[in-house]
Amino acid sequence: MAELYSVGKEPGRETMDEIIAGLEAMGNYIPPSEAIRREYRNILMEEYKEFVEARDRGRDDTAFPSGEG
Repeated sequence: MAELYSVGKEPGRETMDEIIAGLEAMGNYIPPSEAIRREYRNILMEEYKEFVEARDRGRDDTAFPSGEG
């Protein structure tokens, strides 16, 4: 997720498909059922959104370290 975030990938189906493809390339089994893949994609989307929000908050905190802004 950090790599996708670092190149500015927004949470969306295309990004989630990239994550899934990467997981499969690393040997993780993801069932071929479209219903299961859709559910998996939705869960990944929520996790990635939280990841992005946390990183963005961290960036905002470092932009104004004294609490100014």
